[in-house]
Order: sequence, then C-alpha cells, then structure tokens
Amino acid sequence: MANTPAIYGGQAVIEGVMFAGKSVHVTAVRRKDSSIAFLEVPKPEKQRFLWLRKIPFIRGMIGLIDAAANGSKHLQFSMEQFAEDEGEDVEAMKKEAEKDSFWAKFGFTVTIGVAGIISLFFSKALFTAVPAAIEQFLFSSLFANQALHALIEGIIKILILLTYMYLISLTPPIKRLFQYHGAEHKVISCFENNEELTVANVQKYSTLHYRCGSSFMVFTVLVGVIIYSAYNLIDPYTGFWDRIFQRLYLLPIVVGVSYEVLRWTNAMREIPVLRYLGYPGLWLQKLTTREPNDEHVEVAIASFNRMREIDAKGN
Repeated sequence: MANTPAIYGGQAVIEGVMFAGKSVHVTAVRRKDSSIAFLEVPKPEKQRFLWLRKIPFIRGMIGLIDAAANGSKHLQFSMEQFAEDEGEDVEAMKKEAEKDSFWAKFGFTVTIGVAGIISLFFSKALFTAVPAAIEQFLFSSLFANQALHALIEGIIKILILLTYMYLISLTPPIKRLFQYHGAEHKVISCFENNEELTVANVQKYSTLHYRCGSSFMVFTVLVGVIIYSAYNLIDPYTGFWDRIFQRLYLLPIVVGVSYEVLRWTNAMREIPVLRYLGYPGLWLQKLTTREPNDEHVEVAIASFNRMREIDAKGN
C-alpha cells in the first residue's frame, strides 16, 4: 500500500459521516430533501495536554476521551438535522435539555461533550464489571485458577458484545448507521491507496479497516484477559468485590495497551502472517459495518473532501 502523508479517522452518525482532520472535524449529513448539511468544528489552536497525546500507553485514554467528547457533538448535530426533517422543534428540544442541567451555564455543546465522556466511562465500567460478576457467580466455586477465570470472563465479554451488536444491527436505523460506517471505511481506504475519491472508486474497497473502533473493542477484551491474568499472579483477588475493583482500576491500563496493539496491527497489516493479528477486529466489523449504497458514499466523500479542503487552507 502506498504511503500517505496523513492518517485520518472518522465515525458514522445519523444519516452521515464525521471525519477528523488536522485542524477540523467535519460532519456531513444527508437531509430529507437530499441536500447535504455540514458541521465544521475547528480544533483549538492550543490543545491542552498535547504532550500526553504523544506518550505511548497514555495517548490511548486521551484519544478515547477526545473521541467521546467530539463525537457526541457531531452525533448531536446529526440528531438535530434528523429531528428537524421529522418536523420537531429543535430549538425547543435544546432549551428543554439545558433547563435543568448542571452544565447549562457552560452551553449546550459543552453539555453534550461532557455527557459523552460520562457515558463512555459508564459503559466501559459496565462492560468490565458485568462479565466479571457473571463469571464469578457461575464459576467461582468450580476451580481456583484465576487465569482461567479471566479467560472465561473474556469469553463472556465477547459473547455479550457479539449478541448486542447482532441484535441492534437488525433494526433499520442502526443498519443505516452501519452502512455509513462502511462508507467511512471505504473512503479512507480509497484515499490511502491514492485513488481519486469518486463513488465508483470508493465502492471498490472493503467496508473493513484495521484502524477501526470496533477492532479496538475486541482488543480491549483480549488484552484484558492477559493483563488481568498477569496481575492476579502478583496480587490475586480475594473475593467478588476485590475482583470488580481490580478490573476497574486496571481499565485505563487495558485501554492504553489495547490502543497500542491497534496501532501495531495497523502498521503490520501488509506483512504476511502478522496481518492476521488484526483479524479478530475485522471479524467484529462484519457486524458493525454494512455495504453502503452510492448515496451513503456520496455523503462520506463530501465530508472527507470538506475536511481536506479546510485542512489545506490552514497549512
């Protein structure tokens, strides 16, 4: 694969796609009248804690927090466009959301960003604690090997993740969201292969990509099994609550290591044998992406081109 001067990422939103550039995050959303609406959010000129974003094993958690905060803003924009198309009063919705909010004085956009970060940590903690609790309840009395317990816990996590993804993928709104997710991956792959971003060119590529958040979820499970097992060799947990507490305070380490594994598998994807290390994440993407139609791809291309255009002006 040809080398590219920049690495881009993005996410699917309701009826659209967001791409993150060097200087701006851009979302393009398909409106009901077939027009495309854009949201452009410039990155701050002076980013706080920029030095932390360059430190291996720490940058993963920082990136996750950034993605939650920024992604929530763009998801909210897409929800507003959809609600407006459905005839709802968006301004009234905003005022109602702000009315009783502790964060209202900071503004609606900040409220959404904070809510995204809180939601991220709550969901990660829940996904960490619940499988551990299930495994503890079902298997704790059968054997004492804590490494084996960690492995079974990981299997339970995978089963919960796959079941959840499969069930939500059956609903029409999520299916469309997953189509835009596929369009996002196709656009990035087309760009990385130095092809012109036309619908025909983009549609040639796979909906799967090594550098996807879905892959990251899988790696947090696999890496978690290794880290929990290794830690319990040094400091075995003594009961249910001790186990849950260990899982939660080790979570930032699991996230940090998983992020580095994701970067490493992406770097190794063109090397025979080593490319297979990224396959577990690609397998999960078969659930979290769907083949987009040409209209989905058009929106993704519009978002990517607008982002690149703004980035070029800033250089």
